Amino acid sequence: MATEQSKMKAWLYTDTTNGLENNLSFTSEARTPPALRNDDVLITVLSASLNPADYKFPEMGLLMRKLVIGTPASPGMDFCGRVVATGPDATNFSPDQLVYGNLGKPCQFGTLADLIVASASLLVHLPEGVEVDHAATLGGTGQTAYQSLKGYVSADDKVFINGGSGGCGIFAIQIAKVMGCHVTTTCSTKNVEFCRGLGADEVIDYTAEEDLVASLRYPATLYRQSHHFLAPGKTFVQVGVPGMGTIAERMLLPGFLGGGKRKYVIFVTKNNREDLVQLGEWVQKGTIKVQLDTAYELEDAVKAFKHLRSGRARGKIIVHVAKS
Repeated sequence: MATEQSKMKAWLYTDTTNGLENNLSFTSEARTPPALRNDDVLITVLSASLNPADYKFPEMGLLMRKLVIGTPASPGMDFCGRVVATGPDATNFSPDQLVYGNLGKPCQFGTLADLIVASASLLVHLPEGVEVDHAATLGGTGQTAYQSLKGYVSADDKVFINGGSGGCGIFAIQIAKVMGCHVTTTCSTKNVEFCRGLGADEVIDYTAEEDLVASLRYPATLYRQSHHFLAPGKTFVQVGVPGMGTIAERMLLPGFLGGGKRKYVIFVTKNNREDLVQLGEWVQKGTIKVQLDTAYELEDAVKAFKHLRSGRARGKIIVHVAKS
């Protein structure tokens, strides 16, 4: 073992019937991660940030849980924590340093546990003045928002962000403004001023009775209608998985048969240390402000997941795993 500690506190699941959160059990006797190799870094998790992917992947089926993740497993991928020990090649890190990042994919030793192991190549030192809770949100949602814009938009472009008050949308609005774009977004009535406060130039209330808004409310028709609001040569970037049927239709149905008439990209976030560094610097400078919805203590992780699944969070949901 990389540490003398042989047991740890963790939320574990083996099944996801009726939802991941209804199958989580807490234990103080969970086994700790295996011995460190190469550039592995053992980390005590201080704060974990929850994302829909944390329950969507385990709920994909038995093969996903058994062959890809491995059970019993702890959910969670985003984190900020404190270095405990390092592998022989992790020379840029040392014990007690604060770091943040993302595990990259669901795994057996997820972030709702005392200890995790992450590759040093994808870890970033916590910038001075940045809060632990805020840094914990950057690995997944922050990178997703940044990468879904980078390479697709340029300064002076007009960007449409569907769902500006969600976890990814909040980051995307601010990052698009940093990149010099004009931003239009959608949200419900109660979040209109919130999105304007993030920097959105135009905010569409999707609960209003307007023909345009009615067509934008439904994910199944959004891409089909995109030629009405997306300039020729520009790209419809799909963040998140709306369902395999919807994806198949968008990718395979040609425009002359009623499909979309713009380029369609299913976006997949990739862990990128340079992007994590940039996000941390923006937060440190106040260029981007992290919006937290609720911070839960570890014992309330089930409540945190139920809140996440409700879709009513305005900002990120945090779980405090250990004391900082």
